[in-house]
Amino acid sequence: MARLFGTDGVRGEANTALPPELAYRLGRAATIYFGQHAKGVPQILIGRDTRISGEMLESALIAGICSAGGKAIPAGVVPTPAVAYLAKKLHAAAGIVISASHNPFHDNGIKFFGGDGYKLPDKVEDEIEQIVRDIEAGKHFERPTGEGVGHIERRQNLLEDYIGFVMSTTTERFDGMKIVLDCANGAAYKAMPRVLERLGADLILIGDKPDGLNINDYCGSTHMESLRLAVLRNHAAIGIAHDGDADRCLCIDERGDVIDGDHIMIICAKLMLKVDALPDKTIVTTVMSNIGFRQALEELGLRCEVTAVGDRYVLENMRANNHRLGGEQSGHIIFSDYSTTGDGLITALQVLTAMKKFKASASELNGLMTTYPQVLLNVRVRDKEACKRSEAVKLAIAEGEAELGTTGRILVRPSGTEPLIRVMAEGPDKNQLNRICNKIAAEVEKCDA
Repeated sequence: MARLFGTDGVRGEANTALPPELAYRLGRAATIYFGQHAKGVPQILIGRDTRISGEMLESALIAGICSAGGKAIPAGVVPTPAVAYLAKKLHAAAGIVISASHNPFHDNGIKFFGGDGYKLPDKVEDEIEQIVRDIEAGKHFERPTGEGVGHIERRQNLLEDYIGFVMSTTTERFDGMKIVLDCANGAAYKAMPRVLERLGADLILIGDKPDGLNINDYCGSTHMESLRLAVLRNHAAIGIAHDGDADRCLCIDERGDVIDGDHIMIICAKLMLKVDALPDKTIVTTVMSNIGFRQALEELGLRCEVTAVGDRYVLENMRANNHRLGGEQSGHIIFSDYSTTGDGLITALQVLTAMKKFKASASELNGLMTTYPQVLLNVRVRDKEACKRSEAVKLAIAEGEAELGTTGRILVRPSGTEPLIRVMAEGPDKNQLNRICNKIAAEVEKCDA
């Protein structure tokens, strides 16, 4: 039986792969699990993004929590990092996020944070999953009655608490700075405009009118062209883009160039060095970071540690070694001094703070790193494991690596959240990279035929 939890919670098409019945069982199972370790009634905070299926899944989760005697605290539409922050602040047993992040609106997901604000380790997910399986198999778990039945506690200021926390992570104001903000029609659409407006920014909003269906729809950090055009048209100092659940941030400089997660980490590392907040002089990143990222680190006198793809692996390394800064090229950036997970809002404020501290434009800071050409192809497959085993795919990769030599690299890996094989090549010649990636992708398609 396939594992219920993927690399970032339980995710799938809402109402088919992820039906409300499963959400109910997950809510019930989580309350049973955390109730074993809680003093008194387990409190579970729930946040969601703007997808049309979010309210359905929220209702089912709440029913599951209450059926097991827990207290459900719905926070409504809030960024994923808000759930991590608030679960810890409220001393909740756990936090639950209903979101499929950057996926299209018809998908949704359920992921958990512990009461410490960190994503659950695999072992705990496995224990919750086993309780789900036991419920499905008809195993008896106590059902409280009377005054033991769980209930809902609705609090009014949860989003404001989080907004205040985000604002506390900078000492700068941005009065008169013209900023274009793309909220991806997602979870940041209330919080981030309030943050920037209160800090004095001259704000231009796009992707701020969610209707349940338009989350990530040609907007946000996965579709940057609208933001780029808005920055250039309005002669803005910078553009900021979040993804659907706002744990990511990417930017556009005033010239229209993308500031990706690698560049953001270099900018933030330089800022942290300036204020003596990077004592270990180490950044944690993933195998996807550009060759130019490591060169820029060396110029700053820094080193990096490399993990597998996924912000959870970055965070594991940071926690184990007490590192202060880590992240991914995709815009998941973790500042351990502030947050227990990637926070797109905090990331944006740190970039803006760097602009103020160094009295530099976004393009000047973007120029701290030179990006080597990188080609990424996503090949949709039915069987990711068969593609990993394919000798023809392995041969195409080996031939590409031999052709690039020491001037580039190839990375072929399965997506952790979608039925895709990602084929990436990096080096000085983009035409060469396209040819190599297309050859590998063709072999991936053949092995899945």
